[in-house]
Amino acid sequence: MTIKEFREHYSQVIPHQPGIYKFIGEDDNVLYVGKAKDLKKRVTSYFNKNQKIYKVKLLVRNAIKIDYTVVHSEQDALLLESTLIKRYQPRYNVMLKDGKSYVYIRIRKEHFPRVEFTRKVVRDGSIYFGPYTSKHRANILLELIKKLFKIRTCKLNLNPKDIEKGKFKVCLEYHIKNCLAPCIGLQTEEEYDLMIEQVKNVLKGHFKPVKEYILFQMNNYAEKLEFEKAQEYKDKLIAFEDYQAKSTVVSTKIKDLDVFNIDMDDDYAYVNYLKVVNGSIILAETVKLDKNLDEDKSDILRFAIDNLRAKYHSVAKELVLPFRIKVVDEDIKITVPRIGDKMHLLEMSRKNVKYFMLQEQKSAIERKKKVSSAERILTTLKSDLQMEKIPFQIECFDNSNFQGSFPVASCVVFKNAKPSKKDYRHFNIKTVEGINDFASMEEIIYRRYSRLLKENEPLPQLIIIDGGKGQLSSAMKSIEKLGLKDKITVVGIAKKLEEIFFPGDSIPLYINKKSESLKLIQQLRNEAHRFAITFHRNQRSKDFTTSSLKDINGVGDKSVIKLLKHFKSVENIKKAGKEELSIVVGKVMAEKVYGYLNGYEEE
Repeated sequence: MTIKEFREHYSQVIPHQPGIYKFIGEDDNVLYVGKAKDLKKRVTSYFNKNQKIYKVKLLVRNAIKIDYTVVHSEQDALLLESTLIKRYQPRYNVMLKDGKSYVYIRIRKEHFPRVEFTRKVVRDGSIYFGPYTSKHRANILLELIKKLFKIRTCKLNLNPKDIEKGKFKVCLEYHIKNCLAPCIGLQTEEEYDLMIEQVKNVLKGHFKPVKEYILFQMNNYAEKLEFEKAQEYKDKLIAFEDYQAKSTVVSTKIKDLDVFNIDMDDDYAYVNYLKVVNGSIILAETVKLDKNLDEDKSDILRFAIDNLRAKYHSVAKELVLPFRIKVVDEDIKITVPRIGDKMHLLEMSRKNVKYFMLQEQKSAIERKKKVSSAERILTTLKSDLQMEKIPFQIECFDNSNFQGSFPVASCVVFKNAKPSKKDYRHFNIKTVEGINDFASMEEIIYRRYSRLLKENEPLPQLIIIDGGKGQLSSAMKSIEKLGLKDKITVVGIAKKLEEIFFPGDSIPLYINKKSESLKLIQQLRNEAHRFAITFHRNQRSKDFTTSSLKDINGVGDKSVIKLLKHFKSVENIKKAGKEELSIVVGKVMAEKVYGYLNGYEEE
């Protein structure tokens, strides 16, 4: 992505709000996830002309688009960033640093896993929880876990074979009852893994029993007037209440639910989806939907909910919505909050819809400014003719003959809606005798595209035949012979009513007379006709010049042209009598022509 592209598509729409941003590459791959207190300032900093960090330049160069999600606070942004990094594993998050590291709790991938805190996320299969905004509180939580579950702290590689061989000895942690000595086989790996599962539950936020235990201990020490110990457990209680395992934890009371919000303009509807699992936002997406005239917000929202829930395999039994709708599953609870944590979620969803909508509208305006008149016309033509591709190259054919004499044809080529005269071609009809426009069209179409295929030249997206159904059918015979039927759109245009015919369809298409696309078709047709007539005249003139009539003493070009125009051929002139000839060129000239063609010349 260039600085110019960023300014055109994002600079004016990214808000001065806290949130996360994603740089997206090809195939929708997430290249980098970042967080910001001010999204606009942070994202804009990547597009500084004086940027010297090579890895940042590489990230920007490989990015195709930028997505962002607005949240309530910088802390929410931090935690959502962590969730998305773990979800997408972006390649540039390993290399690019925000200048500050955060604390995680890690469960190592090993036999008898250790639980420890770290500032580095390493892709080694270990499980990470966090990040935590306070190392002090993370330490309190980690110490509590170790006391409750007696997790080992040693760095030994406790593989089962070495344990069986008795290679290890118990340490002080076992004697002071902080460890159950799995190193010498006093605790099995299955028992230890069950304990680790409980640790995961605590770190995921399922800690109600633990919380009750802390409260009990705190009150117990307070009754005994041991206030220092009571304060320690109070600190642990605060750590649990502030703990956020994955992302923005709205409340420890909220479990699994889906949040949707919607907004609309004249043409589109915009729906935001927040997927909340165990009180944490693990997914945020906004989609744009085409709007039908008779659809209201309820219908569109219901459609979006069904599709997004199916896409992301949501099984949540509660939907948080801005208004009530009817859903197929009667077991799903619909909540329209007015206050509290769910209302905060709904408001966050509304903000994301708003900013996405503004960005789309801004992009649409920029696209309209950038679209050239040629592209606009071609896009309209594509729509009018129901084509799959924009016809950047169009070729038009026309036949011309002089009552059967000098049959020729023309092919004009337009590229980007403009004549490409160096690509124009004309044809002398070789295989057809007499007046047969249908056979002539079949011949030149075959000659034109068999040659393009042979020379590996690019084919047009659209072929226009100057003529009605008969001409079009003849052209299609050659198109089918060459195997191009499904590769090129072919239409015919009838002059009288400007009807557009499609192969195999007897009902013509009528394009609005004021349409730019029809005017382009007419321009092509007229240019093909002009080019064919010009070539035809040149051929006639050439034939006249070389005609045997030119050898007659005293007969000039004008007289030859008059005779051929009237009698069509030299043979017919030879058959004519003096009186017929004198009507065309006068008595004196008629005597000379008649005498020459019949074996004698007048003196």
